Amino acid sequence: MKKLLLAGVALATMSFTACNSNASGKVDESKKEIAEQRDAQPQAYPVMDFEASEHDFGTVNEGDIVEHTFIFTNTGEAPLIISDASASCGCTVPTYTKEPIAPGDKGEMVVKFNTRGKPNQQMKAVRIVANTQSGRETIRIKAFVNPQNSNAGSPVR
Repeated sequence: MKKLLLAGVALATMSFTACNSNASGKVDESKKEIAEQRDAQPQAYPVMDFEASEHDFGTVNEGDIVEHTFIFTNTGEAPLIISDASASCGCTVPTYTKEPIAPGDKGEMVVKFNTRGKPNQQMKAVRIVANTQSGRETIRIKAFVNPQNSNAGSPVR
């Protein structure tokens, strides 16, 4: 029991004395200057400029699978890298250009929408994670889905 108490006191003493050291004296001044110069320079970011950020499929029939290709241009000053794209619903699947897109080059985001089980007015968002200044971009699709006639073939009462 005495050994456990002694170990606890030693551990507490070491942790309190470790906090008393002056960390500012340990900073390498040359590295500090390099970091300050780097941070003072304006950061160049890519910009995803979509030809259209929303697409309306119009009226489609329930059960149809429709797709649209969104075209975008990197109008920024750095290569554009898309790290993820996810939809607000499992019925919508985005696929995108995986390689870095140089400034001035174009890329594609194909969005497929499965209308099965999605009758009436629908609007879905695709959230894109990229190295743009905001880090997130959004595109949208919408459609009016004509419901399937679920009463077809059933007797009239």
